[in-house]
Amino acid sequence: MKTTKTNNILTLAIKTKGIGFINITDILNEKLNSIADSSNGILHLFVMHTSCALAISEAFDPSARLDLEKFMDHLAPTNLSFIKHTSEGRDDSPSHMKSLLLHQSLATIVSEGEILLGRWQGIFLCEFREDGANREIILKFCAD
Repeated sequence: MKTTKTNNILTLAIKTKGIGFINITDILNEKLNSIADSSNGILHLFVMHTSCALAISEAFDPSARLDLEKFMDHLAPTNLSFIKHTSEGRDDSPSHMKSLLLHQSLATIVSEGEILLGRWQGIFLCEFREDGANREIILKFCAD
């Protein structure tokens, strides 16, 4: 993981290891400290790729994450007969389909320098490529 900061925008680089939902909540709160101090405001997140996504979901029970991963594979499996776009592998088009169902950007409330989430919620980087990839997430904090 690598972080760069330019013009009050933080870029977080994460190397993923393959398909899966990666809980990045703690990493985001840690990085937020360098740009938000103990402020209140909004944290904007943007992942700069079309084969992964961001999501807020259940973060307490690991079986919930596994169910979500299987659900996404159910919706967009690699063996769909109509798939033509395979220039980066058999998971190329299904990874784009899955990313369309979730978000490339999220906005969350920051209270006293911490991301405000529900009791069981977490923020996930959702990787849809079988081999993983180098991913960049842009963080922009806007104080009240």
